[in-house]
Amino acid sequence: MGVSPADRRIERRALLLDAAFDLLGTDGSAATTVRAVCTRARLNPRYFYESFADLDELIVAVYDRLVDELTRTVVRTIDDAPADHRSQTRAAIERIVVFVDEDRRRGRVLYSEALDNEALNRRRVETGHTLADSVALDAAERYGRPPEGEQIGRVGAAVLVGGFSELLIGWLGGRIEITRDQLVDDATALFLALGETAAAIAARRAHPPGRTPSAGDEEPAS
Repeated sequence: MGVSPADRRIERRALLLDAAFDLLGTDGSAATTVRAVCTRARLNPRYFYESFADLDELIVAVYDRLVDELTRTVVRTIDDAPADHRSQTRAAIERIVVFVDEDRRRGRVLYSEALDNEALNRRRVETGHTLADSVALDAAERYGRPPEGEQIGRVGAAVLVGGFSELLIGWLGGRIEITRDQLVDDATALFLALGETAAAIAARRAHPPGRTPSAGDEEPAS
């Protein structure tokens, strides 16, 4: 049997995504035009618009595909790691670092090219907020939920997510000259330290000196 029209359209969309990823990851957003993408994909430009409304939609789709791929591999890595918090944190960080180091185009699309494309930057910011929410929720489950209105956990999560992105940009760009293993070790230590510090700050605020804890107060989990 021949290939159906729907399957051909899926194949063409994948070719466009692959071409845009290669252009973004090597030559940057300025070189990633509709014409250049179609040329690299070896497709007539009319096929571009059967899958994407415009170039920004394609570029965001490239980013989303990378995020989905990274998320799946990180989740699998955490599932396979020992159950303790340090091992799982290190496994997740190492998987992210390896992901962007094995193919430097990935790191450029995920962290650098967003600075030159407004649509991509909006998506990066949205993704960062979602990830920070996830980190804050994990910390609350691990250390105990903070009092109502306490935001130190969310502040810490934002620092971790944003800081890790900047760390990877600096390392991939050669401005932070350490080995991959040292990067993973240092990032792991800082992640754990900041999480513990944020939990301790929340606990002090919930139980300031001179205040007797009430029956409803919760201490952070050990």
